[in-house]
Amino acid sequence: MTAVEENLATGASSPPRSFWRDRGAGWLRQQYPLLILIVLFAVASLSSDAFLTSRNLQNLVLQISVTGIVALAQLLVVVSGGIDISVGSVLGLACVLSAGMFGGSSTLVGLGVALVVGMVLGALNGFMVAFRGLEPFIVTLGMLALARGLVYAYTEGSPLTPSAPSFTAVGTATVAGVPVLGIIWLLVAVGLAFLLRRTVFGRRVFAVGSRVEAAQASGIPVRGTLVSVYVIAGLLVGLGGFLLVSRVGAATPTAGNLFELDAIAAVVIGGARLNGGQGKVVGTVIGTAIFGVISNLLVLLNVSTFLQDAFRGALILLAIGLATIGRNRSRNH
Repeated sequence: MTAVEENLATGASSPPRSFWRDRGAGWLRQQYPLLILIVLFAVASLSSDAFLTSRNLQNLVLQISVTGIVALAQLLVVVSGGIDISVGSVLGLACVLSAGMFGGSSTLVGLGVALVVGMVLGALNGFMVAFRGLEPFIVTLGMLALARGLVYAYTEGSPLTPSAPSFTAVGTATVAGVPVLGIIWLLVAVGLAFLLRRTVFGRRVFAVGSRVEAAQASGIPVRGTLVSVYVIAGLLVGLGGFLLVSRVGAATPTAGNLFELDAIAAVVIGGARLNGGQGKVVGTVIGTAIFGVISNLLVLLNVSTFLQDAFRGALILLAIGLATIGRNRSRNH
């Protein structure tokens, strides 16, 4: 008999204090990403006087917004039971084609090119996974190599600069001191949260990620759902490619390099399971912010660029390890 049942059996009108205490402790255990972010903010603010300045915070938002959109795309794929390690290279291809096709003479055309590139490559990934039964890791590994090869072939190793002056308007604009890129990131997050939690499609994604056989038995169109997942993820990655050009003002051959690692790390620390069926948009947003703060602090502390990747990798391992411990404790309770 649970504490609540025992309380009801004795005629009490409300659960005992221990029940609410246990509920509170359980809620805190589920907030490990937020606790990690708060600790990092405290450490960063104590380590560098420049961290909490408005200029640095704006730069931080600009740095993590594109990665945040890519992480949201990764979350959608992970919840469905897959993984997409091609997101960085697809973003790079969308980035260079957006800036290079038609000379980058139109911002709207550049946005359209980026979205189409992301959608088409996402559809190819989805088709191979859903209709050919191939492992998502292998499919997206091949797409990673294909997209990155096309990036180098198209740019010939040189950066591309769009000719339209308005190309950088979105990436550099602010509203009440908040970068427009950050606002777009949050709008995408709200939209994806609604899609996953409040629509039939979202429930299907979770069902497919939890157990494909059960989803098929219940009449869910598994193949169509998976293709849709990869197409939507591709559109988000394509959007990220356009926004990256808009922020930087140029498309480099290394655009999006290693974005897939940051995206996967943000999704995992945000509470998602890599075997599917579980994940939260809020957790992914917080996970993205965690790694953004880490990178920003390393720059402010003038850590050698040769050591930054090593520090960053070690901190990612530590953060994910803490996240795993938090999930295990939550599950045991």
